[in-house]
Amino acid sequence: MQVIFIKDLKKQGKKGEIKTVKDGYAENYLIKNGYAIPVNEKNMKALEREKKNEKELDEKNTSEAKVLKEKLEKETLEFKVRTGEGDRVFGSVSVKQIKEELSKKNYKIDKSQIIIDNPIASLGFHYVTIELYQKISAKVKVHVIK
Repeated sequence: MQVIFIKDLKKQGKKGEIKTVKDGYAENYLIKNGYAIPVNEKNMKALEREKKNEKELDEKNTSEAKVLKEKLEKETLEFKVRTGEGDRVFGSVSVKQIKEELSKKNYKIDKSQIIIDNPIASLGFHYVTIELYQKISAKVKVHVIK
């Protein structure tokens, strides 16, 4: 029996995948537990429609991420920090501080999207990576001053 997976099932199939499995396994496990549906004309049309919608959504998100990337890369975030002898910074600029600064400039960025390669613990310019969407990330300039 051929089935269309509607949920990912480890070592069996991914969502949207069509596979041939034994009749008993399909009816008594996959279909009964909501992991798959049988292949028929109605279900194939629904699968095609869903793939088309996912593609359109992906294109929309990609274009929005590219626009946001261009805006973010023009920004410079300034942080005033306390320094000690020899202009050594106390602590470092955190992901939370960067998120708050971006929020002040009306950017809705989640903390999990901000990646700091090396701790920002010195004066000057640094770059922070912000992952916007699949394979689209922006480099934001961070200026640390005393």
